[in-house]
Amino acid sequence: MKKRFLSVVAAGLLAVGVSTSVQAAEKLTVLLDWFTNPDHAPLVIAKSNGFFEAEGLEVELIEPADPAMPPKLVAAGQGDIAVSYQPTLHAQINEGLPVAWIGTLVETPLNSLIVLEDGPIQKLEDLKGKKIGYSVSGFEDAMLGQMLKSVGLTVNDVELINVNFALSPSLMSGQVDAVIGAYRNFELTQIEIEGKTGKAFFPEENGVPIFDELIYVVHQDKTADPRFSKFLAAIEAATVYLTNHPEKAWNAFVEAYPNLNDELNSRAWVDTLPRFAKRPAALDEGRYQRFAEFMHANDLIDEVVPVETYAAEIR
Repeated sequence: MKKRFLSVVAAGLLAVGVSTSVQAAEKLTVLLDWFTNPDHAPLVIAKSNGFFEAEGLEVELIEPADPAMPPKLVAAGQGDIAVSYQPTLHAQINEGLPVAWIGTLVETPLNSLIVLEDGPIQKLEDLKGKKIGYSVSGFEDAMLGQMLKSVGLTVNDVELINVNFALSPSLMSGQVDAVIGAYRNFELTQIEIEGKTGKAFFPEENGVPIFDELIYVVHQDKTADPRFSKFLAAIEAATVYLTNHPEKAWNAFVEAYPNLNDELNSRAWVDTLPRFAKRPAALDEGRYQRFAEFMHANDLIDEVVPVETYAAEIR
């Protein structure tokens, strides 16, 4: 009878444990900024290597049908976290979108101005009278304007051509002499794979304040959600793992996304690793203040509001 009683108790405790485990797996949706690529390595590794699971999270990574929508969907309550961009955050706060920063994914700019190494542009001053291709107007125009200003030129000294998203092809074909908005960890490699050599001019070295390329944003009213601290803890652990075990992490990455197992992505992987935020939950208020002032000076936002109104350090 005593053994029977203990068996019943043990079974009951086991059932409670299973129930608790199920309840502990809190669901979280993350809306990516683009199709999955090496820029998202910490997210993929946190999911595939169990770092999210260790924090009691069940995370779904969702690729957007429209890259402009993730922050808007989060603001509308149709997602928990969106991967976005620091310049976009400033612009959307200015528009009244209720979103807030909670963490950083890529802590350096990836954006750059790229030319062909053997082309007519050897220094920024050589852009005078030349054609520059772009994909998205707004911030990229301001970035280009500041880079030109650093060498005594203005946007009136160049011809801007909208090449949509054909940045590398338009440069290699000679349609334009330079492209703005090209990612240094992708386009440079893509150009080399195609048999040419590119050269990048970095905005942060030519008059533009340094900024975070990729960030995590949530609804402004939900920054205290306890799931977010667990999410960022998992991302930090995954980023450290990436740093310590880049080859193992790459194997896990392409196992999860076999279609990305090619030369472009494997080289982009190596180029992007040093740029991931090792302390994703840490906020550099000065960086955000300086960049907001830059955007205001270039008429991209109407006013500079306090950083604490749109950024929350998760403890």
